[in-house]
Amino acid sequence: MGLMNGVNNDEYVRLLGAWPSPFVLRTRIALNLKRVPYEYLEEEDTLNSESVLNYNPVHKQIPILIHGNKPIRESLNIVMYVDETWLSGPPILPSDPFDRAVARFWDVYIDEHCFTSINGVAVAKDEEERKMAIAKLEQCMALLEETFQECSKGRGFFGGDNIGFIDIGFGSMLGPLKVLEKFSGVKFIHPENTPGLFNWADRFYAHEAVKPVMPDTEKLVEFARLKFNTSIFK
Repeated sequence: MGLMNGVNNDEYVRLLGAWPSPFVLRTRIALNLKRVPYEYLEEEDTLNSESVLNYNPVHKQIPILIHGNKPIRESLNIVMYVDETWLSGPPILPSDPFDRAVARFWDVYIDEHCFTSINGVAVAKDEEERKMAIAKLEQCMALLEETFQECSKGRGFFGGDNIGFIDIGFGSMLGPLKVLEKFSGVKFIHPENTPGLFNWADRFYAHEAVKPVMPDTEKLVEFARLKFNTSIFK
């Protein structure tokens, strides 16, 4: 999405990212939900990018949201900032303090356990290590199925009637999950084992804030082959 003409410099929004990153995807979905015009800047070599080093000298990572001249770093932190800064569009985090705490807890869990397990399967050194990573990822899916039933309360998303904080956190991992399913032969989101997540994933992909920015699965497959030079991707 490009910037609209006449935007004040203090309100000028830029996003430094890379298309395969699920963490960059989170930011783009949040901005789309809030209907925020922004300039997207693709960073092909993040480790040597002058912009990345300038705006995130500590972690040297993307995404980086630049609002005016203020850099905001780390994907979940950025999503919360977007939610609190722009009141246009539906709220991303719940208004109830307890529900907000629950949403934050599960997004941290997704990063610390689900995403690390996805990588764990991809870089497993042997079959035993691979099986352990798969078992852990299946456990993550089972817990998120329960969480979906509890948080959605019979509605379409973790956030209820619309995409919320957990939806963005987990939905950004659907691309890597699809790639992993393709190469491992294991269905982590299955209509019988995780029926809530299975139907939720279709709704998430079809959402107007998600569809234009969700990376193509085949492109992610080719990216994974190049990035993970292991037997699972050959």
